[in-house]
Amino acid sequence: MTLPPAPEPSPELVRRNTVSTYTPERPPEVQVWMIADKLHTGMVFPYDWLIESGFVPPENFPKAKYVTFSWGDRMAYVNARWLTPGEVVKAIFLPSAAVMECIPINWEVPEVSPNQHIWMKSIPRERGPFVASYLNHCTIQDSFGKPIIAGDSSWGGGVLLESPQVYYFPRICNVWTGQALEACGARINPLMSIHRDLLVTEIERNGFVEVWDGSGNKNIENQED
Repeated sequence: MTLPPAPEPSPELVRRNTVSTYTPERPPEVQVWMIADKLHTGMVFPYDWLIESGFVPPENFPKAKYVTFSWGDRMAYVNARWLTPGEVVKAIFLPSAAVMECIPINWEVPEVSPNQHIWMKSIPRERGPFVASYLNHCTIQDSFGKPIIAGDSSWGGGVLLESPQVYYFPRICNVWTGQALEACGARINPLMSIHRDLLVTEIERNGFVEVWDGSGNKNIENQED
């Protein structure tokens, strides 16, 4: 039910991300986040950390403070509409093309996703090459080594990247998120990552702490009023 394992990062990248002395520019730990609505989950990582760790961004991807990642059925993401019953059955139960959504953000994570639940943990900086390797493993590269863009993201001015992996039940979005968490150093039971609530239990067991309850941003609501 899980994806084939990502390649091990090069020892050189791992050494480069190992910090023995604290500096403000390269602290020994970085913060990572899991975001979730009632069913769907995704991850947020510092962009500079990903780049120095070996992540290959798509062509012309803007420089950002953070990048959000989520995974899903290509048809559902590209069409950006409600699927027909037949398309739902195909997307969930039959192997179908998948995409990885990448969205650049420059605000703090709760400000960008005020209606989602958010969990955070500080992890060793040296996990960066493992995270980057997994994210690269989720994309198809063109002849120049850049991820192939399938379309625009559902929000936020990001992109959808073609994936060599396939999407189906039980290999749904939360399982892909679970493997991203494993790249961060978490120990995730794949069976416990099928449902959002089960995955939350797993990440809290691994030391992630809820930092936002999805109640919305009153300041943004007041501005809209």
